[in-house]
Amino acid sequence: MPTIYIDADACPVKDEVYKVARRYAMKVFVVANGALRVPADALFELVVQTGFGAADDWIAERAAPGATVVTADIPLASRCVKAGASVIAPNGKTYSESSIGMALATRNLMHDLREQGATTGGPRPFSRQDRSAFLSALDLTIVRLKRAGFTSTL
Repeated sequence: MPTIYIDADACPVKDEVYKVARRYAMKVFVVANGALRVPADALFELVVQTGFGAADDWIAERAAPGATVVTADIPLASRCVKAGASVIAPNGKTYSESSIGMALATRNLMHDLREQGATTGGPRPFSRQDRSAFLSALDLTIVRLKRAGFTSTL
């Protein structure tokens, strides 16, 4: 059964995931380091994992073909892509085996530059276009998974 895992602590598109998951009757695990509000619906389950990297580890251990992971965390995205999951960033960017290497290298380079004191500017503000791109990417991913034979049994 296709499942969605949200790396939820700073995720700006949780409501969009809930909307799409209801449409397709998909189970969603909202994974965070602390308590968050999750809609009262059997489709949505909050999973609290405390400790450094615990939420990421929980998601990565369950990432598999048929799963969709929503995260802005590039190292987590890399782990999930390698496990065969579909990965979407909140801005709608999708990661694949052919694109995750460059994304991870860029992330590591920027991290190294910041550690050396360079001012890198950070990401641009989240926009309505990002939200729209995310919705399109999530819908396309779910349709692709259903065509590949992954179906919801809820």
